[in-house]
Amino acid sequence: MDLELKGKVAIVGGGSMGIGYGIASRLAAEGADLVIFARRIPKLEAAAAELSAKHGVRVIPVSADIRNQDESGRIVQTALDHFGKLDILVNNDGAPPLGAIDSFDDVAWQKAIEQNLFSVIRMVRSALPHLKASGSGSILNISAISAIQPIAGFALSVATWSGLMGYAKTLSLEIAQHGINVNTICPGYIDTDRLQKVFAAGTESPESVRAKLITEIPLGRIGTPADIANLVALLVSPAGSYITGCTIPVDGGLLRALR
Repeated sequence: MDLELKGKVAIVGGGSMGIGYGIASRLAAEGADLVIFARRIPKLEAAAAELSAKHGVRVIPVSADIRNQDESGRIVQTALDHFGKLDILVNNDGAPPLGAIDSFDDVAWQKAIEQNLFSVIRMVRSALPHLKASGSGSILNISAISAIQPIAGFALSVATWSGLMGYAKTLSLEIAQHGINVNTICPGYIDTDRLQKVFAAGTESPESVRAKLITEIPLGRIGTPADIANLVALLVSPAGSYITGCTIPVDGGLLRALR
């Protein structure tokens, strides 16, 4: 199925590894040109070179920390400088540390808010005029299943991503008239470095924790970045343009709630 993304321009956060890299790869495979950003320069540049060589598209790496309020404008401007337009914004940037609620001070909470909420607000603010100009733009946020089915130890993520969901829903109502859709994906257990930290966080062996998690998932397996990327590609394409304001779990059936 041709998703009609050839020639589109997308910004993808955290594009050097994990879910972000998986999303970038899927969009590149559909013919989209990319700006990918992350903090670690060597991995970022290697990812950009690999994606470009594999898919024959232009991929521009930008070293940036979106917890810094000045970075969003620079990332968006890079897309404009190289491609002259912007069609798709994928907000994705890992997650804050794990730990008990009473172990986090104001500094930790502020960092989490900057990473999970303010970064998206700023990226959207910088990108929105150019998405409006495209006439059919798309904004896609990556959150986590813990934001709608909270997990002990994930307080920084749960609290800040819940705020993101409220922001995204409101945003979808305000900009629908410009032909821009806004959606949020909540991955379940996905095989990334972040999940390895979850495996190692307790007293049990990582192998034991992994086996237990698999028994909780109705489909019986840990997800992959490609499981997330496939849905992202649909939602940001013309084929998904009538879907907006949604928060969608991609978790192998892990979420037990009806809505």
